[in-house]
Amino acid sequence: MKRLSTIAVGLLLVACTGLWHLPQASGQADAGWVTLFDGSSLDNWSPIGDANWKLADGVVVADKGNGFLVSKNSYTDFQIRAEFWVDDDANSGIFIRCTDPAKINAENAYEVNIWDDRPAKDYATGAIVNIAKVDPMPKSVGKWNVYEIIAKGGTFTVVLNGQKTVDGANDAKHAGGRIALQHGLGNKDAAGVVNDKGVVKFRKVEVKKL
Repeated sequence: MKRLSTIAVGLLLVACTGLWHLPQASGQADAGWVTLFDGSSLDNWSPIGDANWKLADGVVVADKGNGFLVSKNSYTDFQIRAEFWVDDDANSGIFIRCTDPAKINAENAYEVNIWDDRPAKDYATGAIVNIAKVDPMPKSVGKWNVYEIIAKGGTFTVVLNGQKTVDGANDAKHAGGRIALQHGLGNKDAAGVVNDKGVVKFRKVEVKKL
């Protein structure tokens, strides 16, 4: 009897150990994250401007025009994870705390830039325009990238593909606002014509309130 009790206790301990080391369910591991875009619906976004956004092959893509997809909700302190792809001609960005959802720019929002070919490289891809410079600029063209952006109070952190490009930058102009995805105007050609035809794709956008 005593031996049977010892065996039973041993089996119980093994079972508990196995349960302890089981991986968390995906819902628990991603607790607090809300999917704003999953490749299939733009229900959480409102377009402004004339960019030709469309859903195709599990992404939202634009290759002409100047405009934004603007989140329907506002956010104050949060973390963003976004997957994006751009070509050589693209000018894009993720604008956060947009205070005027009808007219978005780097003055009434924070622009986390996606523009490798920006003439002034210190505020190119990986930077927050007019707030936090980037050096060296990471390359994003022609591949899928992951942006992680944290805004908490007046402090901002940006990570691109695991590389921290902005580390604790501070600014207090905008306390909260919408999130916006950009297809913008590029550089001028030799004739002075502004390029508006770069390809911008977003595959997934998630946000977590802090």
